[in-house]
Amino acid sequence: MSKVLIIEDSTDINELIGEALKKAGYEYRQAFSGTEGLLRAETEQFDLAVMDLMLPGMSGEELLPRLREKQGIPVIILSAKDSLDSKLSLFDLGAEDYMTKPFEVEELIARIGVRLKKASAGRGPEGKKLALKDLVLDPEGFCGELGGVRLSLTKQEFKILELLLSNPQRVFSKQDIYDYAWEEYYMGEDKTVNMHISNIRKKLKALSEEEYIETVWGIGFKAKC
Repeated sequence: MSKVLIIEDSTDINELIGEALKKAGYEYRQAFSGTEGLLRAETEQFDLAVMDLMLPGMSGEELLPRLREKQGIPVIILSAKDSLDSKLSLFDLGAEDYMTKPFEVEELIARIGVRLKKASAGRGPEGKKLALKDLVLDPEGFCGELGGVRLSLTKQEFKILELLLSNPQRVFSKQDIYDYAWEEYYMGEDKTVNMHISNIRKKLKALSEEEYIETVWGIGFKAKC
């Protein structure tokens, strides 16, 4: 049975989601503040989290990267903020999905089901470790190491490296990378892919002089063997 963490300070909304999860056959735990959500994440293992942004104790924007670092699970954001910039910033922080309040709880449960199926598929026996020189990625644990030092990667950064290392001889276009790492249609956002590649390079450079990502001008990127 999949276990979902609900982080929502509104008691009514928290209870509503909990009851819907129970009816759908999921186990769940409740947190009513950002700090309580973090504590839950430190003491229990979950398969997915549903999280509000406007939280007491610790905001959703602060909690999201820490939650992703500790659990490596899909996170669905609930928020009254509906601007494109707000949504894009949350995806950059590692959010898997986003729903604007008010929302239909039936749709939320459906999205939870989709995300759990995708996450479960990624944890299958085929999820063996990927390696390139001193860089090692563990798809099952959703973590990476470089020279034995653990890497702090966002969801999209991990997915980009996973794609490149899965076929180190192939050059991947920006559309290939975006479709894989964001699981949505590529809208020609060159900045987004370039920014994430740049962030990955900086994190790797801090631990090694080796180059791990090669730019193939006019085409895309590939693993540098």
